[in-house]
Amino acid sequence: MRRLFIFIFFVLSIRLIAQTTTSNLIQYVNPLVGTKNMGHTYPGATVPFGMVQLSPETDTVQYELNGKYNGDVYKYCSGYQYDDNTIVGFSHTHFSGTGHSDLGDFLIMPTVGNLKLNPGTANNPESGYRSRFNHNNETVQPAYYKVLLDDYAIQTELTATNRVGFHQYTFPESENAHIILDLISGIYNYNEKNVWTFVRVENDTLITGYRQTNGWARTRTVYFAMVFSKPIKEYGHKKYDQNIYKGFWRKFDESKNFPEMAGKQIRAYFNFKTTEGEKIKIKFALSSVSAQGAIKNLQTEIPHWDFELVKNQSQDLWNKELSKIEVETLTDKDKETFYTALYHIFLGPITYMDVDSAYRGLDQNIHYAKDFTNYTIFSLWDTYRALHPLFNLIQPKRNADMIKSMLEHYNQSVHKMLPVWSHYANENWCMIGYHSVPVIADALIKGILTDDFNYNDLLNASVNTAENQYYDGINYYMQLGFVPEDKNSSSVSKTLEYAYDDWCIAQIAEKTGNKLVYDKFILRSQFFTNVYDSTIGFMRPKLSDGTWKNDFNTLSTHGQGFIEGNAWNYSLYVPHQPVQMIEMMGGKKRFVQQLDSLFTMQFDDKYFAETEDITRDGIIGNYVHGNEPGHHIPYLYNWTDQPWKTQERVRMIMESMYSNTPDGLCGNDDAGQMSAWYVFSALGFYPVCPGSDQYAIGSPLVKSAKINFENGKVMVIDVKNQSSKNIYVQKIMLNNKEITRNYLLHSEITEGGFLTYIMGLKPKK
Repeated sequence: MRRLFIFIFFVLSIRLIAQTTTSNLIQYVNPLVGTKNMGHTYPGATVPFGMVQLSPETDTVQYELNGKYNGDVYKYCSGYQYDDNTIVGFSHTHFSGTGHSDLGDFLIMPTVGNLKLNPGTANNPESGYRSRFNHNNETVQPAYYKVLLDDYAIQTELTATNRVGFHQYTFPESENAHIILDLISGIYNYNEKNVWTFVRVENDTLITGYRQTNGWARTRTVYFAMVFSKPIKEYGHKKYDQNIYKGFWRKFDESKNFPEMAGKQIRAYFNFKTTEGEKIKIKFALSSVSAQGAIKNLQTEIPHWDFELVKNQSQDLWNKELSKIEVETLTDKDKETFYTALYHIFLGPITYMDVDSAYRGLDQNIHYAKDFTNYTIFSLWDTYRALHPLFNLIQPKRNADMIKSMLEHYNQSVHKMLPVWSHYANENWCMIGYHSVPVIADALIKGILTDDFNYNDLLNASVNTAENQYYDGINYYMQLGFVPEDKNSSSVSKTLEYAYDDWCIAQIAEKTGNKLVYDKFILRSQFFTNVYDSTIGFMRPKLSDGTWKNDFNTLSTHGQGFIEGNAWNYSLYVPHQPVQMIEMMGGKKRFVQQLDSLFTMQFDDKYFAETEDITRDGIIGNYVHGNEPGHHIPYLYNWTDQPWKTQERVRMIMESMYSNTPDGLCGNDDAGQMSAWYVFSALGFYPVCPGSDQYAIGSPLVKSAKINFENGKVMVIDVKNQSSKNIYVQKIMLNNKEITRNYLLHSEITEGGFLTYIMGLKPKK
C-alpha cells in the first residue's frame, strides 16, 4: 500500500510540474553576448529559427584590402561589434558567430538632412550616412532592438516575424527625411560580390526586388517586398557600376523617380516629409523564390501595422522555446548566461521556405516542402557535436525536419552528397568531414526519426557521401586507410573525423540490418589507428609512402596536418572508441597524465598566431575551448579511474569561459555549438559521442532544472548541496535508484522523472 501511495504521489508530482506556467524568461537573455574581436553574434530582432535576422551593422569592412584578405573583416562575421560607436544601418540576414561569413542583405538606414548615399567611415561619420550611437540608448531583447541614432535624433525600433522584418523609425520634424536602401552593403563584402540587383517601385508604398550574390554561397538569390506606412514623396538611386554598355536605357534619366532600378552596385533612397515624433514604419519580407512569394509572406505574417502586437507575439514565441528548460541557479549571472546560451541555440538553423512551403533548392529550381519545414544554415563541423544532440532532447520535431532538409539537399545534389556546410541553396564546402552523418545517426539511435523516414534512404545517402572519391582526400583514405599529408592538407584531422563518421554509418547500417555495410564501415572506423605514432604518443601526419612527416611540431596549429587545432588536442579525437584510444595511448594512468598536462602546460601564443579561430581568451593550458574539436575532451576522464577530474574541468570551463557580458564567449559561437556545450554541461551531462545513446556525466552548475519534452513528459533535475565549491558528484539518483556508472542513457532522460545530484566538497574516489 505504501509503495502504491509513493507511486501515485510521484505521478501526480510530475503532472503538477508539467502544468506549471512558465515565467518571463526573455528577461534573462542578453543578445549582446558574443566574442571580443571575433565573429560576434548578432543582437537584433528575430524569432526562434527565423528566416529574417534583422540586426544593426556597426561597420562596412571589406573582405579584401589592396587585393589581399583583410584580417579586420573577421570581427564582422555577424556585422556587429560591441566596441564600435557608429551604426551604418540595419540588414535582414545574419550568421550567429561563425568563423567565416556572408549575408548582410538589404541594409536600411533612416536619415534626415542632406542626402548622403555613401556609408562614410567610423572616424568621420559625417562623411556618409552612418550615425553615432551610445549603448546607454540601446535596448536589446529577443525579438526587439531599439537604439537612438544620435546624428539624426531618430529613434529606431526593430522586431520581426519568421519571414518579415518590422522597422519603426520615430523622426524629428524634417523636410528632408530619407530611408536609404543599400543594395551594395553586405558582410564579407568585396567589389564583385553582387552579381545583380533589381528594384521595382510598384506604387507609392510598395517596393520589390532581389539581390544575387557570389560569396561564400556562390549562387545566392534573395527576393524582397518592402512596404512603407506612408506614401513616398520622391525616390531615386545612384548606380556605381563600371559598365561600358548602357543599352537603350540611356534615353531615360533613371536616377530619380524612375520605377525600375537595376545594376550590380546600387543605393536607393526614398524621401519623406515628417512632423516631430512621426513614426515611419517599414515591413520588409524575404523569399528565396520570388518577389510575389515575399509579398505573400508579408501579407500572411503581418497584415496590419501594429508594431507592439508583433513584438509581443514574437517575444511570446521566445518564451515558449526558452521554457523548454527551466532552471534555477546560484546567481543571476549564471541564470542569464544559461538563457542567453539557450537563446543562441535557437537562432539556427533557419527556416528556408515561404508560407506556401516553396523554396529554392540546391539545383536552383523551386521545390515544395511536403509535410515538413525546410531549413538552411548547417554549420555541421561545429553543430553535430552538441547542438543537434540537444535538439534531439528539446527540439526533436525540428531536428527531424532538419534531417529531411539535409536529405532534400542530397536529392538535389549533383554530387549525391549530404550537406557539409550549406546555406541559402548552396553548398560552400567549408571545413572537413561529412558530419550530416552523425546528426542522422544520433537522431536514429535516439528514436527521433519516425516511420515517415525510409531508413535505407538514410543509409544510402550516408554511404554515397562517404564514398565520393573526389571529395577532400576520400580516395586516398579508402585506398590507404588514411589521408596522406603530401596529397591532401589537414590530413590527420580528416582521417580522424572520417573514421568517426564511418562509425556513425555503421550504427545506421546496424539499425537497418545491413550487415555488409556495417562490416565495411566498422572496419573503416578503425582507420584512426593508422595515424597514431606510438613512438611519440600522438596522432601524426603520414605521407603517401607510409612514412611519418618530418619536422613535426605537436604544439603548432599551422601546417602540421590538423585544422584549427594541434596534435595535443586532436590526438584525443576518437569519440567512438575512447576505451581503445586510452589503451593505445598507454593505459588509464598514462592517459590521465596526458590530460592533466594538456590543461596545465604553458602554451605560447606563437603556436596559434596563424589560426584566426584560436585566441588566448579561449585557452586553458593547451586545451582550446574556444574552438570545437576539443569540446569532448574534459569529459574523457570518465573513461579513466579519475572521473572527478571531469567534474573539476567542466566547472572551471563554465565559470571562466562563459559569462553574461558582451565578451561572454571565449570563441565563436559557431551557429550555437559553443552555447550548446554550456547548456548540456550546466545540466550535468554531455554527448561525447553523438550516434550513441549515452551522455557522459559532468558537474551540474544549476541548482535545479526542469526539462519539458515534446511528448509531455518532464525531467526534474535537483542538485543538492550545490555551491561554487561543492563541484564533486557524490551520488546520482534516478527516480530513487542510484546510478553507479559514469553515463546516463537518452531513454532514461526522456522518460521523465527525477534526477538528483548530491554534491560535495571533495572528490568521491
